[in-house]
Amino acid sequence: MGTNTVNSGEQLDRQSRILEAALDLLSRHGISGVSMRSVAREAGVALGLVNYYYDDKTSLIRAALHRVDEHDLLLVTPDPDSTPDEQLRTALRRVAGADLLTTKYLSLRLHLWALAQADEGYAEINAAAFDRYIDGLATLVSNARPGLSWEECRERGSDIVVIQNGMWLTSLLGVDKASIKRSIQRTEDIAFAPVPDAG
Repeated sequence: MGTNTVNSGEQLDRQSRILEAALDLLSRHGISGVSMRSVAREAGVALGLVNYYYDDKTSLIRAALHRVDEHDLLLVTPDPDSTPDEQLRTALRRVAGADLLTTKYLSLRLHLWALAQADEGYAEINAAAFDRYIDGLATLVSNARPGLSWEECRERGSDIVVIQNGMWLTSLLGVDKASIKRSIQRTEDIAFAPVPDAG
């Protein structure tokens, strides 16, 4: 039993290294810089291993996109030990984390957005991921502002994402920390705006 656990752990580690290598190459060179061979080299594994896990470049890129989707969902995952207001504030601040405001990560986002524009299959993955992220934000808003309808929570989530994406894009240009703080404050203003009167 112990051997199977080790093998399973090693497999997950190798597969994770392969996906991280694909994401690194995407962030540096875009889709044209990603091949099965370049990913194997970047991950430090044999080409046969990359081919074992992924049928072709398309399936590898799809898996990498799903990895980014999982990461994005962690940004809006509620912390059960916090109040609904704290959960929402934490999620809104996570997008300005030092690990996200890096050239490597922001370049990856740009390449992924470009991929979604260039390929219908990747666009579908991106659209589904975007919907899940909006739903995650909307759930946090709904928990903090229970008087809002689901549609209103999703609208607030969508408005927040526009600001977050703008902040990420302009961070590549070297936007100052004060601007980032103001952007986060704007997302909080949207999220925590009072519930409109029913009458």
